[in-house]
Amino acid sequence: MKIICAFVLFTILSTSHASVNDFCVADTKASDTPTGYPCKPVSEITSDDFVFHGFVAGNTNSSNPVALTPAFVTQFPALNGLGVSAARLDLAQGGIVPMHTHPGATELVIILEGEINAGFLTPTSAYSKTLKSGDLIVFPQGMLHFLVNSGKGKASAFLTFSSANPGAQLLDNLLFSNNLPSDLVAQTTFLDLAQVKKLKARFGGRY
Repeated sequence: MKIICAFVLFTILSTSHASVNDFCVADTKASDTPTGYPCKPVSEITSDDFVFHGFVAGNTNSSNPVALTPAFVTQFPALNGLGVSAARLDLAQGGIVPMHTHPGATELVIILEGEINAGFLTPTSAYSKTLKSGDLIVFPQGMLHFLVNSGKGKASAFLTFSSANPGAQLLDNLLFSNNLPSDLVAQTTFLDLAQVKKLKARFGGRY
């Protein structure tokens, strides 16, 4: 019985602020916690807190063919504790979002214009599809996934996440922006040592 009571108490204490209240606009001046940001005082909340401006196309060019316009909790504090967020993705021709994961969120991609080849990997299978305007694809939480502008012009999409702060882990950054010895990375990835050194130089890793 004591164990059950302790479990119930832990569940209550670990519940997000927004699930206890109707909402909890984040006080982003405070520190984030596993249950979200502390709530902004209700007396300081206005209608503007529930509106996000600037969800428009990002700047893409030859040196930066990918632009992400996020509406996560740090940009849109009203999302705090609600388990949802959004972003806009713009890809110039040839633009690529490399392999990455969102450990804490499922992602839904809604194609607005252009053509995007998107897919994700599991330990046993690979799922990919060429998508056009009006198509949607879902990336289950934690799955390694990618997006590539496979068309002849620009492409754009709306992204939604099942977390107010989905985070991201890029595979290339994890592998090549670290200070592990290059020969160790080569051994554990089965890549050629020269290629590992080249990639470390590109991603800012130390040899």
